[in-house]
Amino acid sequence: MQNTKISIIVPCYNQAMYLVDCMQSILNQTHTHWECIIVNDGSSDDTEARAQEWCKKDDRFTYYFKENGGLSSARNYGIQNAIGTFILPLDADDMIAPNYIALALEKFNVQPDLKLVYCKAKKFGEVNGMWQLPDFSPSLLARRNMIFCSAIYRKQDWECVNGYDENMIYGWEDWEFWVAILKDGGNVFCLDEVGFYYRTSKKSMVNQMSDEHKKYLQSFMCQKHPSFFIQHLGSPIQLSETIESITKENKNKLKSEKFVIDLFCKTFLGFTIFGLYKSKKD
Repeated sequence: MQNTKISIIVPCYNQAMYLVDCMQSILNQTHTHWECIIVNDGSSDDTEARAQEWCKKDDRFTYYFKENGGLSSARNYGIQNAIGTFILPLDADDMIAPNYIALALEKFNVQPDLKLVYCKAKKFGEVNGMWQLPDFSPSLLARRNMIFCSAIYRKQDWECVNGYDENMIYGWEDWEFWVAILKDGGNVFCLDEVGFYYRTSKKSMVNQMSDEHKKYLQSFMCQKHPSFFIQHLGSPIQLSETIESITKENKNKLKSEKFVIDLFCKTFLGFTIFGLYKSKKD
């Protein structure tokens, strides 16, 4: 798929200091038929000057400015202006390996039923090492995300779900987007190579998310995709019975933080769906 064009979308909000690493990783791609759209989401730093340097260096880089609207808004803006068949979202502080795009497009070529291709990943920055992500399954996707934002997909799938939901204002916008494009079917493949490098920081959006924000996002996702969560987590009644049974059988496990978190997620999702249906009935 050497002639297949891929659009790399890089939103940037006050992250000018990281652009050189991100842009260089794009320039190093072995698949050369790409465009990179840098979206300045209302930054107050020198993002524009840094981005324009790359546009002068290679005409495959394009720069846009927009008023600050958040990550989903910036990604959507970039994709609206993209001409590639495939889309690769890439945050301005992250990097990709030179062969990531080539390997992903090769996989799409041999498996046309694929909707998403991603890869193994490494963390760098404040935390270093392999990012231990669980294997993908729809049932696990209903409980939590296991695909980072920089998976590759077709632009037409983005169009079919009306893009990233800009109501996901506190984060997890990539999780909601994966649910949206996969809930009606479609295969996912993870490359057996490290192709993505994720910069870790204590100030990241995910690390700063409050419990209140998490509840808001979970509730919003359940209201938007109730059939998906019921299909993979069960009806509210089934969930209540399962949770009661699990609690009785696993009294010792309740001391485990991971077990409690998983149990809470199931309970919250179940009763959010129940509340949605009850409100509609009333």
